[in-house]
Amino acid sequence: MTTTAGRAPRTTGTVAAGRTTGTVAAGRTTGTAAGSPVTTTESSGVAPGPVEPSWTVLASPGATRHAEETRPPRVVVPIVVAALAVFVLVAVVGSYAARRLAEREAVNDAGHTADLLAEAVVQPALRNPVASGDPAAVSAVARALQPYLASSPIVRIKVWTRGGRIVWSDEPRLVGTTIELSPKELDVFDHPATGAEVSDLAEPENRFERGNGRLLEVYRPVWTPDGTPLLFETYTPYDEVTARSGQLWRGFAGVTVSSLLLLTVLLAPVMGRLLRRLREAQRQREALLQRAVDASGEERRRIAGTLHDGIVQELVATTYAVDGAAARAEAGDDRTSAEQLHSAAGTLRSSIGGLRSLLVDLYPPGLATSGLTAALTDLAGALRPRGIDVRLDIQPGLDLSADQERVVYRIARECLNNVSRHSGASHVALKLWRDDEGVVLEVADDGRGFDAAATLDRPPAGHLGLRVLGDVAGAAGAELAVATAPGAGCRWRMRLP
Repeated sequence: MTTTAGRAPRTTGTVAAGRTTGTVAAGRTTGTAAGSPVTTTESSGVAPGPVEPSWTVLASPGATRHAEETRPPRVVVPIVVAALAVFVLVAVVGSYAARRLAEREAVNDAGHTADLLAEAVVQPALRNPVASGDPAAVSAVARALQPYLASSPIVRIKVWTRGGRIVWSDEPRLVGTTIELSPKELDVFDHPATGAEVSDLAEPENRFERGNGRLLEVYRPVWTPDGTPLLFETYTPYDEVTARSGQLWRGFAGVTVSSLLLLTVLLAPVMGRLLRRLREAQRQREALLQRAVDASGEERRRIAGTLHDGIVQELVATTYAVDGAAARAEAGDDRTSAEQLHSAAGTLRSSIGGLRSLLVDLYPPGLATSGLTAALTDLAGALRPRGIDVRLDIQPGLDLSADQERVVYRIARECLNNVSRHSGASHVALKLWRDDEGVVLEVADDGRGFDAAATLDRPPAGHLGLRVLGDVAGAAGAELAVATAPGAGCRWRMRLP
């Protein structure tokens, strides 16, 4: 059956097997035998959008609520990601802090060792001629330091003059060579202190230490008996820093990670209760919205009934009285009064027509009395004043139960309401037919469309229409799906087994 939706003609009959039903087209009524075949294709009759959207299933028989309740809460993922981010951040910061602390402690240890050697060994062994390279004075320094080279982690010792000449080193090839000192090393002559840094093995003075890996260089001033300053320099393996850093990090990480794990364990029950309350609040919101929709339908029915049984009937009776008065005025040859009364009667009839149209908008005819076809036709007719063209394609002889008709009508009503309120569409196609798997309802429009996945995951405040539709279809054992995308229109499909 093909119906061009306009103001719904009241001649549309209920589809039932074995009797003739009306097909309304362009305001005239033609006969169509019930049960006659109707060709139904996958085309919705609405021009497709720029892309072909995929189907999003809102409900499937016996699985809608279960799937929703067993799906991991969306809030869990951000919590897990945040926890991992905290662990990574703690690991990075802890590793950096442990390395710096270990380096500081290693520098302090190396500096302390260098100070002890300088004060207890080197200073007493220095003779005045050592600064000029006197062999006897240099040998005295060598004899004092050689035992410590064999028993300590020190890999190199150098004694410099202020001019950069190496007066003694455990590497004989360096003795007597002159190399410019760095500004930091020169500064300790003017400001006596112990300095330390990671050795630059690319420097010429360190060419014989390059096979030992990274080295920690510690230097400080020493003085000959006549007060001539010299630079005492030691080199120790940087591995000491790495080993100390690992020790500190393991201790720090053990305490930190155990604390975070304990905090996670303590928060898990709280988060669990919070998530359960969130799910319960969501279900309550959906239930409240469902009751609000039901209450709205009941209130619309009550208002429509009050208008129909009260004001409309009184206006009809008043129209009869005014028509009678007009007839009497004509019989009395009072043409002026007769014309005024006829005009008033016409105004009353126009008002009655407007009220009856309003009644159809408020509450279409009941399914039990007028049938599904008439109810869907009235729903479609309500969209025409809004500039929306609706094409109906309803297969005759569907023979649905009362419960099935209510589900079809409710889904169709909500889909058309969404079209009217949100889509901005100019054309809508509503099709209802039976195939081998059941009864199929399809509503397609050429409106602006929307992102179904985003709307389901993050519905706007107060907008739970998609979930309510899914619950209604799922409770009836139907499958409900939507194919839509921004700019691609919207197509709803429900299949009742």
